[in-house]
Amino acid sequence: MNSIHPTAQLIGEVTLGSGNLIGPLVVIIGPVTIGDDNWIGTGAVIGAPPEVRSWQHPMDAAGLDTGKGIVIGDRNVIREYVQIHQGWHDITRVGNDVFLMNQSYIAHDCTVEDRATLASSVLLAGHVRVGVGANLGLGSSVHQRCYIAEGAMVGMGSVVTRNVPPFAKAYGNPARVHGANVVGMERAEIPAGTIGAAVSTYALPFDDALESLVGAAGLERALAGWLRHGTE
Repeated sequence: MNSIHPTAQLIGEVTLGSGNLIGPLVVIIGPVTIGDDNWIGTGAVIGAPPEVRSWQHPMDAAGLDTGKGIVIGDRNVIREYVQIHQGWHDITRVGNDVFLMNQSYIAHDCTVEDRATLASSVLLAGHVRVGVGANLGLGSSVHQRCYIAEGAMVGMGSVVTRNVPPFAKAYGNPARVHGANVVGMERAEIPAGTIGAAVSTYALPFDDALESLVGAAGLERALAGWLRHGTE
């Protein structure tokens, strides 16, 4: 069973799992697939066309459900007035246990992986990827095609114009790495020796220093993600 407020609008091909709450004035425009036990707050808009100048915006309300689609997993919290746009070249994806605070924005073709947090008014441009457990602070913005790697923390108000490596702290305009996210690593139960190595590593220019963390216990998945997405 899903709880859908009577003022919410589900348009086109929208597929829901079970246990979802869809609040007042929510608009969902397919193609959208949503899993189980998600909480979607007042005024969220999920499935508007990609914001691309060359996109042929439909002039008939019956044709609003266009795009490559959106897939949202399970147990996510999507707060008031969040916007998630349709994919342009690929599906826009939100994983599981993600927390999207009010007025955050996920553009076309983005991927937000499991347990990531976007604070209020975070802006993701097109094709951005946010890794597992990453945390983006209030009002930060991310340039298109950037990768925020697993466990990274981005400070409030930051402007991210380049990839942020795993379990790093980055802040500023433009954002730069300023050490390791020790608290995030401890919460991820990464061994103390690896945490110490990361603290030393992120005191150096990370483009060179990341090589020293290859093989460090507890960072295997994060570094594999970096090699796939962060070096593009």
